[in-house]
Amino acid sequence: MASVGHLVCRWWLCRLGRSPAVSRLSRSFTTSSTRRDIMPAWVIDKYGGNDVLRFTKNASFPVINYPNEVIVKVCAAGLNPLDVSMRGGYGAATLSMKRDPLNIKQTGSEFPLTLGRDVSGVIMECGLDVKYFREKDEVWAAIPPWKQGSLAEFVVLSANEVSHKPKSLSHLEAAAIPYVAATAWSALVNTGGLSKDNCAKKRILILGGSGGVGTLAIQMLKAWGAHVTVTCSQNAERLVRGLGADHVVDYTAGPVEGPLSALEKFDLILDNVGGDTERWALDLLKPWSGAKYVTLVTPFLQNTDLLGVADGMMQTAATVATKALKHLVKGVHYRWGFFAPSGPALDEIREMVDVGQIRPVVEETFRFSQVPQAMEKMEKGHARGKTVVQVINEGDDS
Repeated sequence: MASVGHLVCRWWLCRLGRSPAVSRLSRSFTTSSTRRDIMPAWVIDKYGGNDVLRFTKNASFPVINYPNEVIVKVCAAGLNPLDVSMRGGYGAATLSMKRDPLNIKQTGSEFPLTLGRDVSGVIMECGLDVKYFREKDEVWAAIPPWKQGSLAEFVVLSANEVSHKPKSLSHLEAAAIPYVAATAWSALVNTGGLSKDNCAKKRILILGGSGGVGTLAIQMLKAWGAHVTVTCSQNAERLVRGLGADHVVDYTAGPVEGPLSALEKFDLILDNVGGDTERWALDLLKPWSGAKYVTLVTPFLQNTDLLGVADGMMQTAATVATKALKHLVKGVHYRWGFFAPSGPALDEIREMVDVGQIRPVVEETFRFSQVPQAMEKMEKGHARGKTVVQVINEGDDS
């Protein structure tokens, strides 16, 4: 039995790439003869504030562990509020389980950890099963939070997470879109049930419309013919109207539930704000018409951090079931939305970008040496689009 257990363990180690020996074997999944061991990257070695960020020229070079993976040379990386949260340890319990489902490694084995969820770059290596991409293809992707991120010279991804970059955008512009696009697509399409075929004339409310997800969602919904109402501060009104918002409610002028209640009811609400919005927002939906409230502010990772993975998931299931039932009897649907990596979704977004229906909203750009300053900017909140880091200069990606 011990030998069987040993063989099973070794099999999983090979599958999961758990040792240097496995890493060497993983090269057999590629056709490349390139050998490289280290690269520049920004990493953290523990959770904490901005002072835990560390630049190194000796980060481990990513390797292809599965034949459907690709290695991407990072040209630009986009930052999201999640990066600041992850730096502080948010979601550590769940993400550690996702990285190491058999709990083979010790606590803290995720370090050194590289942040950054958006990438635009060039494919440098392809696994043997990758047919849709070739070396030197320009691509973009939203990186799952359990994987090493894009604040590095190279990153490894599954081919189904990657999409060809829009031809009309530079890498710096393209890096502003993938994570928020995948999140908006997951919330509005996968959870909300919207599509370009059923969205015309539907009334949509976006709570918190001036950030990354909000600015992307406005453009996507307007391209599909929806009527879009947005809440934001007064100094962001010009931005969201320029993206196509039909009606804007200024939250700095006072509570927004009053002005919103005076409007015609909505077919779908996308909530990027959270807090006490659930208390009144669902009353703004059209009852008994299939209307949905989709919130991206959920307690799922917080529950698993505080209670552990098993108890946290049970608490989460009980919470969402209770809330869904409570509102279902009132004739409206309550849903939680989550980021979901999807190359096919980015293919759809790419087409919308290249025909001018979606444009990147970049609030500020930083050089690779300025990653700590970029993270400090993210911590301040009140985003007006995306923060992007230029990892290499345009034209140096060959």
